[in-house]
Amino acid sequence: MRRRHMRFPILALAVLLAAACAPAKPARKIPAAVAPVTHSPSPATAPATRTAEQASSPVAYPAVENTSPANGPRLTSRDISGITLEGVSFDSRTHRLRVVDQAGGPGSRFADSASAGRSVGGIAAVNAGFFTPEGAPLGLVVSSGKVSGSWNGSSLGSGVWYENTSGDSGISRREKLGRSGAASMRDCLQAGPLLVENGRAVGGLDTGKASVRMMVLWDGGSRWWIGRASASSLAELGKALSSGGPAGWPIRHALNLDGGRSADLWISEAVSGGPVVRRAPWNRPVRNFLALVRK
Repeated sequence: MRRRHMRFPILALAVLLAAACAPAKPARKIPAAVAPVTHSPSPATAPATRTAEQASSPVAYPAVENTSPANGPRLTSRDISGITLEGVSFDSRTHRLRVVDQAGGPGSRFADSASAGRSVGGIAAVNAGFFTPEGAPLGLVVSSGKVSGSWNGSSLGSGVWYENTSGDSGISRREKLGRSGAASMRDCLQAGPLLVENGRAVGGLDTGKASVRMMVLWDGGSRWWIGRASASSLAELGKALSSGGPAGWPIRHALNLDGGRSADLWISEAVSGGPVVRRAPWNRPVRNFLALVRK
């Protein structure tokens, strides 16, 4: 009996050893259809995707896309909202504005824009800043580094056209540039009001009086325009300029200059489309001018 019971443990051990030495069967593969699939991005990658989308979105304004200045300054004329604009479009990479001032007062050296422009080798010119009944500048003026006039806190001095000593030019709100900043420029003219700022018509402009207007326009890059507008109110002109420019590019900043009986536009034959002279016989002498010259 004892030997019969010993056979069963030995037999069981043999079966276990045989199973361990047998080749293993390959595991059954899970069909791809039942494998878990995740399509949504993980929380770590989602913000990066949104940032990329924002960066690729087009910028509505400003769109400063300067073209080649090879064609040079040209006469442009366009009607916008019933206002006729006529003047010179130019690129500040090849040409620049400079202030021509008369220390002796209006008419002491130059009778008009043409004589002022020619005196500095200019190809076009416009009358520029306002002045007092005594003939002093109504606002700060810098001409080739020489400062005259005083800082004007009224609406007629709310904007400043300037060119720094590096040759870069722009239009700035009075408070942003400041008196010391303006006085440090190579050329500078305080005038106003601003008609367009950052592509939008400035609010609160006068809606009543219609008059011939003079102005300087800038696209925020290297494209500029100086010229005149037919009789209109400041509010009408600001609204018209914010909807489109006389030279085909969008206006970022527009600065009003002295107009009315001071309005004087001279464009020489050196400008494509010139010559043009727009000065009424009843015009009065003015204090200073902006002349367009080659760099």
